[in-house]
Amino acid sequence: MGSPLRAFVRIAAYLTLTAALFPMQAFALKFNKPLSVRLPVFYHRTCTRILGFQVRVHGRMHAKPPVLFACNHTSYSDIAILGSLLPASFVAKAEVAGWPLFGVLAKLQRTVFVDRRATKATKQRDEMIRRLENGDNLILFPEGTSSDGNAVLPFKSALFSVAQVEPHGRPLLVQPVSLAYTRLDGMPVGRALRPYFAWYGDMTLAPHFWEVAGLGHTTVDVVFHSPVTIAGYESRKALADHCQAVISRGVSAANAGRLDALPPVSTS
Repeated sequence: MGSPLRAFVRIAAYLTLTAALFPMQAFALKFNKPLSVRLPVFYHRTCTRILGFQVRVHGRMHAKPPVLFACNHTSYSDIAILGSLLPASFVAKAEVAGWPLFGVLAKLQRTVFVDRRATKATKQRDEMIRRLENGDNLILFPEGTSSDGNAVLPFKSALFSVAQVEPHGRPLLVQPVSLAYTRLDGMPVGRALRPYFAWYGDMTLAPHFWEVAGLGHTTVDVVFHSPVTIAGYESRKALADHCQAVISRGVSAANAGRLDALPPVSTS
């Protein structure tokens, strides 16, 4: 479906930008924390343009940190799309740290890597708590893996354990976010085409990235839902179930082109 020439030009521009900003972010991490937060937003915003993603935002992002953003996960391109909107770090599975290029970029954005082994859970939770108490926003993919983009997988409630924290004595806000790849060159992306944008299962990264880079202009809808706190729920599982239901409705509405049917968003 894609153009090899378009893929070559886009990937060359992407790598050139990455090489140019790589040392700047490394410097910012060591000496200047504000720049280390702002620079990734600029980087991801430029990357989305290079790769042909048009991001449409619905609802309102809660502006005052710290916030735990919970989003469905379809592909590695979710990182650039969310990163172009949110001054935040990601929570990712430990394997990502070892990926070529993307693993290094994840470390430069101060990603929190989580290990599925129970023995590591307490240490990882403490690191997430420390980051939130320092005023950092975190982006969580509660499915624990990526999907084909047609439906949202069940959420892992253990990943919401940090929602019980009260940074500086205030309940932590959790804002659900829906992300969907909805149009290609202005035409609706149906169920059959949606997996072209998704990276899941045993797909190999490099060939998939080449294919995505060769596609035309893709519209991505990002929906910010009303933020909540764990205080309104009986348990972290109930909170996870609520976020999963809200995000699922957002993804379904975006895929069907009916985002206007969603309830209004409150940021209070």
